Amino acid sequence: MKKIDYDIIIIGGGLAGLCSAIHLAKFDFKVLLIEKNEYPRHKVCGEYVSNEVLPYLKWLGFDPFEFGAKTIDKFELTTQNNKRISAKLPLGGFGMSRFKMDHQLAKLATHNGVEILHTVVSNIEFLKQPDVFKVTTKTGNVFKSKTVIGAYGKRSNLDVTLERKFIKNRAPYLGVKVHVSGDFSDDKVALHNFKGGYCGVSKVENNHINLCYITNYKSFKKHKDISTFQEKVLYENKALNEIFKKTRLEFDKPLTISQISFETKQPVEGHMLMCGDSAGMIHPLCGNGMGMAIRSAQLASHLIIDYLNGKIADRKKLEHLYNKTWQNNFRWRLKVGHAIAYLFRQEWLAPILLLILRRLPFLMPKIIKQTHGQVMTGPF
Repeated sequence: MKKIDYDIIIIGGGLAGLCSAIHLAKFDFKVLLIEKNEYPRHKVCGEYVSNEVLPYLKWLGFDPFEFGAKTIDKFELTTQNNKRISAKLPLGGFGMSRFKMDHQLAKLATHNGVEILHTVVSNIEFLKQPDVFKVTTKTGNVFKSKTVIGAYGKRSNLDVTLERKFIKNRAPYLGVKVHVSGDFSDDKVALHNFKGGYCGVSKVENNHINLCYITNYKSFKKHKDISTFQEKVLYENKALNEIFKKTRLEFDKPLTISQISFETKQPVEGHMLMCGDSAGMIHPLCGNGMGMAIRSAQLASHLIIDYLNGKIADRKKLEHLYNKTWQNNFRWRLKVGHAIAYLFRQEWLAPILLLILRRLPFLMPKIIKQTHGQVMTGPF
């Protein structure tokens, strides 16, 4: 059994895990990142990132536009009955695939001295004496560290091991993603509602269009497969019908993810600081999950640096500060996201809401701002 000591072990190599790894390594801490999948790989994701995190990404040493990211500053929304509204995005953002973004961030992490191990974590144990974590992998390795960040995503067997409350509840949503080629504006992100869900559309690098939709499983299981579901349900939205039928599929088959839950989670579990989707998920229709993941990485890293440097007296204080900071930054966003999702699920109400927004166009940017933060500014 191999035993290695680290300052920080990060479980999960998505945006939150990679950004926190780079951040901490820049301050000369010994970082191990454990990610089960190899890079590069596609993930079910909207692939739109708010510009609120752009200064932080550049501080980390990552400029998405060097890799072909698309600048996005327009928003379009359609309802099930094909009513449409457009708006200017208050902060704007960029479109970039997780295939490219995660891979480049992983390269940057390695360049900064982060050790990346591709395996599965089977157990995490916090040892009060001597105040360290013991992380065990399925390959039989045991690692010890002073701190652990949980950034392993929406749902994991680790959540069962940790007996997290949300894992006991039903997770009724299914996500589907494809990349296609065709005609779509570089500078626009669109959200198209259909019965039982909604689909995000935006350009990423190499001129591919990301189509990513979420639906409740109850609606989906009425149909025999994805193609039938799209034909019978998604295509009732004229905008989606046109996009799907006038573009060329770039994937061999759609990517899917099941058991998606928007249940409330806790930012600290088992003395670990949780980041990204592991700490809480905003509804995809708000378009800011990637930005929140990156922002949470910065919050956790900043506090861990102070803790390891002795500026935060003890672990209890660290956990309290992270929980408070996380709630201050994201609790309102999540509440607004839940509320917006609920309203647009009401078939009779969504057209009325859209009519109000069309007559009072100044409301749309104000609503968007409620699910986004301020542009991040240094020092980080």
